[in-house]
Amino acid sequence: MIARGFHVWERRLASVDTNRIVRPFEWGLDWLDLERSSDDPGSRVSAWSREATDESERFFETTPTADYQRDGDVLRFPSTITTPYGANNTVTVRIFPAQSRGTAGTGKAVVVLPQWNSNAEGHVGLCRLLARFGVTALRLSLPYHDERRPTELERADYIVSSNVGRTLQANRQAVLDAKRTIDWLAREGYERIGVLGTSLGSCLAMLTMAHDTRVRAGAFNHISPYFADVVWRGLSTRHVRSGIEGHLTLDELREYWMPISPWPFIGRVRGRHVLLVYARYDLTFPVDLSRHFIEEFARQGIAHETARLPCGHYTTGKAPFKYLDGYYLTRFLVERL
Repeated sequence: MIARGFHVWERRLASVDTNRIVRPFEWGLDWLDLERSSDDPGSRVSAWSREATDESERFFETTPTADYQRDGDVLRFPSTITTPYGANNTVTVRIFPAQSRGTAGTGKAVVVLPQWNSNAEGHVGLCRLLARFGVTALRLSLPYHDERRPTELERADYIVSSNVGRTLQANRQAVLDAKRTIDWLAREGYERIGVLGTSLGSCLAMLTMAHDTRVRAGAFNHISPYFADVVWRGLSTRHVRSGIEGHLTLDELREYWMPISPWPFIGRVRGRHVLLVYARYDLTFPVDLSRHFIEEFARQGIAHETARLPCGHYTTGKAPFKYLDGYYLTRFLVERL
């Protein structure tokens, strides 16, 4: 009865957005710097993805920049990746300074990566809560979100779509943007650095932590081992699946999107502080995927903390559940950084 009630609530909240567009399937070879060809594009993307996964240090390597521009509590800098959309090539970060910060090099800071299609105010309340408890929070606008969204889009469709190559590039871009944000924190003297991500942001935060040893704590809010499985099975991405289905199977999509999935990189966060949060009645990040992810941490003997929310995905943002979620995330970062 409880599950049924939450599922009805979740579906009602998901139906509020009426501007989801089913876009045509595309391989997106040009987004991967692969020449367009009709000769077995699946094999070419598969080989590209295997190499990116096997050589993930190179795949997620970013070059340093000195071009940081801070205007009050807004930080801007060029993204490592240049896309055809000028607005998307400048990273915007809102800074929420800790209200009781330590001296340079001892202060705590966390890079916050919001959920897919979050507006500019998404996670601002959480950032302020972290700041109140002595953790400087940097809210990163994801590629194709907020100021970075191309004018032809109503939603941030280009970061998760039926274009296989563009989805790979956009999520790689998000991780590189997060790493350049960490570079700035290091320049400012911070050494106690964490990452926090929700939903899509959770995946990106995990990838960032796995490929940046400066991150000592990661809070992952709504979790899955595979990027493709959430798109294929999730309530929020049915329109994306509609554009893909008939062209690819789930197994193929999982293989192609493995470089942007947490699964291959679980072992890379060993020895650091990890919080895994999932929701009991989640239809967007199916619960069996979340549990499988947690079980793999245990199987590999990787220390971690878990928290289970008594709600669903969308209802996490509703009272009283958002306060419980904020409590888990804030307490973890305050204690572990």
